[in-house]
This record gives sequence, structure tokens and C-alpha cells, in this order.
Amino acid sequence: MNRYGDAFAALRAEAQPDWDAYTRHPFVEGLRDGTLPHSGFLAYLVQDYLFLKNFSRAWALAVVKAGDPDEMRACSATVHTLLDHEMGLHVQTCARAGMDAKALADTPEAVTNIAYTRYVLEAGYSGDFLDLLAALMPCVIGYGEIGLRLQAEAAPDTPYREWIDTYAGAEYQAACASAGALLDSAIRKRLGDAPRESPRWPALSHRFATATRLEAAFWDLGRP
Repeated sequence: MNRYGDAFAALRAEAQPDWDAYTRHPFVEGLRDGTLPHSGFLAYLVQDYLFLKNFSRAWALAVVKAGDPDEMRACSATVHTLLDHEMGLHVQTCARAGMDAKALADTPEAVTNIAYTRYVLEAGYSGDFLDLLAALMPCVIGYGEIGLRLQAEAAPDTPYREWIDTYAGAEYQAACASAGALLDSAIRKRLGDAPRESPRWPALSHRFATATRLEAAFWDLGRP
């Protein structure tokens, strides 16, 4: 059984080699071996805080696009996790580096950040629930995959252990499993038991692959 569901596994396979470029980006490997400059990590973290605000909006839009109360509850729970947990971790980490919440909020969005978040929101505005989920999943589940790999491979003295353990941790991994289950269920309800034979599938695969490329580009915000 695929850790994060069958639909995710199929979309991930079709997104190669872009998926590996994202999940094994030099920024990620710098987290693993500890060579990433702290200034680069902070630059990424600030932009990721801004990203999460719009990502939360996209998951809130998913509540609107959902087809039934179970889907609505799943998306609503994700909004809560992003706003009340993950963004808080960013604030705490940046505070330790001398950057308060106001400084975070006042930082201009990078063009790469704007391109990615607006692409995801546009997928929801112009498409349906499946379009939006396909654009959301590379971030949600990709971080879970990265976290698990880095937890197993990271240098003992990497200064990014807290970040790694957050995304490898039981709470985040449960969120990834739930997201994968939501994707499987939503696709099965709308496309049946052979979704890859549906005429909708190529467009969903394209959505997923595009978001994957945007994820890889986002890491560049933290490179020297």
C-alpha cells in the first residue's frame, strides 16, 4: 500500500523528474547535511510564513469547492492546522533570530512566492475540487516525504533537526495520510475506480506537475 495513497503515488510518478528536483533540491540537501547557511534558511522561512497565509486561503477555498460535509471537514481541519500550528512554528523560529511577527508580516512577497500561491488559488477559482487538490498536494505531502527521508539520513549535528522532526513527526505525517486519503476519496467519487482512464486525468496530472515545479523554485528563495 502506498504511504500517502494511490492517487498521490500515480501523480508523483508522472511528475518525474520534477519531483526529485523538488524533494532532493540543494536546499533540502543543505538541511540534511547542515551546510545550508542560516541566513538562507531564515530567508526561506519568512517567505514560507507569507506563503502559508495564502495556502490557508486556498484550503479555505477547498471548503467551498468540496462536494459533501466530510470533504468540507477535512479541508477545514487543514486550515486550522496551518493557521494555528504551522504558522506559529515559523513565528517562534524567527523570533529566536530576532524577527518578530510584525516584521514577518511586513516583508514583501517574493515574485516566486506570488507565482506559486496565485497559481494554486487560480486552480481553485477556475477549476473544481479536484483541480485544487492536485495543486495543493505537492506541498502538503512533499514536505512529509522530505521530512521522513531527512530524519533517516540527516547528519547528527545538523542545526535543522527541529525543522526535520516537525515534518517527520507523527502529527504532520497523520496530516499527510489524511490529505492522501482525501485525494483518493475525492477522485474515486468523481472519476470512478479507474481514474487514470478518465479524460480528466491528464489535466490533473499537469496541475500536480506544475505545482511541483513551483515548489522546487520556492527553495531557491533560501539559497545564497
